[in-house]
Amino acid sequence: QVQMAESGGALVQDGGSLKLSCTAPSGMPDTAYATGWFRQAPGKEREFVAAIRWRGSNAKYGDAVRGRFSISKNHARNTVYLQMNNLKAEDTAVYYCAADLTGRGSGPWDHWGQGTQVTVSS
Repeated sequence: QVQMAESGGALVQDGGSLKLSCTAPSGMPDTAYATGWFRQAPGKEREFVAAIRWRGSNAKYGDAVRGRFSISKNHARNTVYLQMNNLKAEDTAVYYCAADLTGRGSGPWDHWGQGTQVTVSS
């Protein structure tokens, strides 16, 4: 099964910004899928971060990141971005992206990537 590819994770200071990328590989089903970002911190369950539909600009966010994170997309590059501002130590996690082939952006989620590490130092 093809996997989405995340990139952009790094070590950043508290209050800093970071932009993650999620690129769909060739071989993805030719549907208007939605893309979602999730994160998982050590010892915690995976948490929903944000999602965006391929058509239109509908986006939704998890409560913990609303107002600080912004999701966007570039159709030409088959890439979805997660702009993270005002980062906090509790944002430290491995960030994953996945595709919702129904296009609704509510799951089920599939084609999970390998993840990219974001570490926020306080």
